[in-house]
Amino acid sequence: MFDFSRHTAVITGASSGIGAAVARVFAARGARLVLAARRAERLEALAHELGLAEDRLLIRPTDVTHEAEVQCLFADADAFSPVTLLVANAGVAVHRPTIDMTLEEWQAVIDINLTAAFLCSREALRVMRPRGRGRIINIGSLSAKMPRPDTVAYTATKFALEGMTHSLALDGRQYGITASIVHPGSTITELAGNTENREPTDKTMAARDVAELVAIAAGVPDQVNIFSSTILPIAQPFLGRG
Repeated sequence: MFDFSRHTAVITGASSGIGAAVARVFAARGARLVLAARRAERLEALAHELGLAEDRLLIRPTDVTHEAEVQCLFADADAFSPVTLLVANAGVAVHRPTIDMTLEEWQAVIDINLTAAFLCSREALRVMRPRGRGRIINIGSLSAKMPRPDTVAYTATKFALEGMTHSLALDGRQYGITASIVHPGSTITELAGNTENREPTDKTMAARDVAELVAIAAGVPDQVNIFSSTILPIAQPFLGRG
C-alpha cells in the first residue's frame, strides 16, 4: 500500500496546506501528480520543490468553481496519464456571526467547498468509469461532526460534503470506483490563520499528519475502501469535556 506507481492523482487546493502536503507524500510514494490551484506561482514553487520528471508531474492553475476550467483540468490530466485518484481538497472558511454573514460570503463558501467538489467528482467519475477503477477522497472537517461558533457556511458545506461522499460511493460502486472522506481537526494551514513559526502540538496538527492518513486511504487495494476517517490532535476539545 506504500507503492503509488499505479496511481495518477489529481489534487485540488494543492498550492498550500493539506493539498501541498498530500502532493509531497504521494510523490514520495511514486505517484504521478496533477496539481491544481488558483495560485500559479505557488504551484510552480511546489513543482520545483518536488523535483519530479515531466512524465510524473503536471501543474494546472485552475479555479475549480468554474465548470469549464474543471473540465479542461480533467481533460489535460487524463491525457497526461489515466486518472485513478482525486483528492478534492480546495476549501475556504469565513468566520462571521450568522447575522452578519452576507449572501455573497455564503455563496463563495458554497461554491468552493461544495460545488467545486461536485464538479471535480463528476469529471473524475467520467474519466474513471470506462476503466472500471478509481478513488475519490474528499477533505472534510471535524466541523462536519461538531461545528465551531460563527462558521455557519463552512459547517453547512462540510456536512453536505459528507452526504455527497455517501452518494458518490453508491454511484461509483458498480463501476469499481470508491469515494471516501477524511475529517481533520485543528491543523496548521492558511485556512486556520497565520502559519508562520507555528509548530504541531497536542492541540493542533501538521498538515503532513493529515496527508499521511489520506495516503493510507488512497493506498489500500482497489476493492477496499476506508470510507470515513477522523483525525485530530489528542487535546482538541471534541470528546467529552476535552
